[in-house]
Amino acid sequence: MKKMSLLLAIVMIASLVLGACTPKEATEADCAKAEVLCVGLVTDVGEIDDKSFNQSAYEGLKRAETELGALVNYVETKDAKDYGSNIALFADKKYDVIVTVGFALGSATAEAAVTYPDIKFIGVDQFQSETLPNMVGLVFNEDKAGFMAGALAAMLTKTGTVAAVLGTDLVPPVVAFKEGYEAGARYINPNINLISTYHPGGLDVAFTDPEWGATTARQAIDNGADVVFGAGGKTGNGALIEVAGTAGLFCIGVDSDQWETVPEAHACLVSSAMKEITPGVFELIKMAKDGTFPGGNYFGTVGLAAFHDFDSTISAEIKDKLATIKAGLIDGTISTGYGQ
Repeated sequence: MKKMSLLLAIVMIASLVLGACTPKEATEADCAKAEVLCVGLVTDVGEIDDKSFNQSAYEGLKRAETELGALVNYVETKDAKDYGSNIALFADKKYDVIVTVGFALGSATAEAAVTYPDIKFIGVDQFQSETLPNMVGLVFNEDKAGFMAGALAAMLTKTGTVAAVLGTDLVPPVVAFKEGYEAGARYINPNINLISTYHPGGLDVAFTDPEWGATTARQAIDNGADVVFGAGGKTGNGALIEVAGTAGLFCIGVDSDQWETVPEAHACLVSSAMKEITPGVFELIKMAKDGTFPGGNYFGTVGLAAFHDFDSTISAEIKDKLATIKAGLIDGTISTGYGQ
């Protein structure tokens, strides 16, 4: 009996020790603790699963969750007037890092960075004209990614007409994509016919209108376009899916490798003009954790996504030309002309 009691006591003590060594899962209530890394994301108007911009940024948070043990959350913005209050949802809970997605959140994010100096802010597509130590703009040379997409389109077209279906020209990165795309196409063929169309609506609708994207892509196809670049969130996705419905056409995605996110467009999706948002967001979160967070602007990388099922369709000559163009864009021997 004594042996049984002794054994029971040992088991209970071991359980207590193991329990003390096993950390409880962190919650938002722990965000003020130095050992808990909390990262929140505020989307632009649109959903977290937009298969484009917001989703790419959130995948950076999910990587931080996996690799850095971060507690991550997001809030979807339904109305632009809620930008500030949505940021405050995380700030008031003592989150360590807050990521805001898109040019339109720039002012609200900068204001929050002043209000909450102990929190690190990452503004995706938010160029910083003034430097705050706790605020960084994750920005990209969209014109260079667009240039490569335009060059690819010009080398693929059989009709001599290529198109771009775009979000609003109120957003500088969208303009950069468009200008780069057109410059890249003209670099290959100075006489190429270009059909580029911006969404006529404001920031609240320009990136969430796949029906308009589809209709606009169809109009371009009816006017001879056989390659269409879709650059505008769900609006651009609508264009890609519309193009996929007609055999023999090519489409080019944007922001991320949309082969992974818009399977409905596989029939035409030859590549995507990528802004590598996911690794850029993750790198900056890691810098925040490591104490090396930069103020000002941080330039993420750009490029073309893999050709996937079209790899055998793209000739070695086209691949070599694209590699030469990319090298020239990097070393400055090729200029997109954007902003000059």
